[in-house]
Amino acid sequence: MIVFVIAMEKEAKPVLSAMKAERDIVFCGKRLVTGTLYGKRCGVVVCGVGKANAAMGAQIAIDELGADVIINLGVAGGLNRTVDVGKIYGISHAVQYDFDLTQLNGTAMGTLDECKENYLPLSALPLYPFKRIGTGDRFNDSPDDFKLLTKVLKADIRDMECGAIAQVCMHAKVKCFAFKIISDLAGSGSTTEQYLCNLSLCFSTLERELEKIISAL
Repeated sequence: MIVFVIAMEKEAKPVLSAMKAERDIVFCGKRLVTGTLYGKRCGVVVCGVGKANAAMGAQIAIDELGADVIINLGVAGGLNRTVDVGKIYGISHAVQYDFDLTQLNGTAMGTLDECKENYLPLSALPLYPFKRIGTGDRFNDSPDDFKLLTKVLKADIRDMECGAIAQVCMHAKVKCFAFKIISDLAGSGSTTEQYLCNLSLCFSTLERELEKIISAL
């Protein structure tokens, strides 16, 4: 089954509105919806914001819904001028930029203890330009975070869930795709103000592109 793991109810709304839902329950505090979407069996887990919620949502998708494909959809922040507000991008690689074992293991920032490289590869569909994402449990305008993400990790986009979902899928050997719509762009004013202002544009993009994503799987 294809299962979407999406952080917030408002991000999931375009998917849920297009679905023919057959089951809608709360499991371990997460909303789970199953049914059909453009003729394909699908599920949605509304997991909540942040890495722990995202990892939990991905594991529920696998164990409870039998996901063999997970799609992480949502809005995210742009870090450079290769991305545009309101546009959708495929994620080729994800790193957890707030995971730090450099002092203990001597590995690069974001390298999980069980890995040799810091970026985890995701499954890829050649629908949109590919970008690299940095995931962390922070929503801010910190200059230190920006420098780490752009100068050290060379990330194009930042979010709060994708890297954790990729980690779960890596261990479970489940295909993981991610698509992010840019809600704010670093260096263009307050991240929070941009995010709130551009949400409706981002959701319109998702509504328009959703069938294309499902049809490609």
